[in-house]
Amino acid sequence: MRQPGLALHRIVYCRFCSASDMMSNRTWPGAPHLLIRRVPPPKPLILCVEDDAGALELRKAVLQQNGYSVISATRAQDALQALQEAPVCLVLSDHILGGARGADLAIRMKAIKPDVPVVLYSGHPPDSMGAVDCFINKSEPRNQFLAIISDLIRRYCDAV
Repeated sequence: MRQPGLALHRIVYCRFCSASDMMSNRTWPGAPHLLIRRVPPPKPLILCVEDDAGALELRKAVLQQNGYSVISATRAQDALQALQEAPVCLVLSDHILGGARGADLAIRMKAIKPDVPVVLYSGHPPDSMGAVDCFINKSEPRNQFLAIISDLIRRYCDAV
């Protein structure tokens, strides 16, 4: 189980020098040696679904500034395809999407990836949560919004 924020390591084989030589920028002919370097962990990937381009760009910017990778979709069909193809950790969807409803989209998304949390982000709660894991009102303060997103992603990563 991988948690966001944990360091990963990349194994690099060097044919001509030892690990200590690599660290000191010295090279010596010799047997291959193993060098382990710290690399930053991948950022959790969030799928944002919003039919308003301005709201979508603002939401993406807030999430990216807080350490998340974000892909987006403006239509339900595009969101379903993105979910199917990408290693998404969380879906953040508006409730009213042109001709579709976020709660209905959540049902279809759960058929593709049942463990990925689906969050509705809207000014009005849906009549029924159905397959929706969480509702966040658009009037929620930014820090609270980010805390909820972080908690849901942590729980998802702990479970996989």
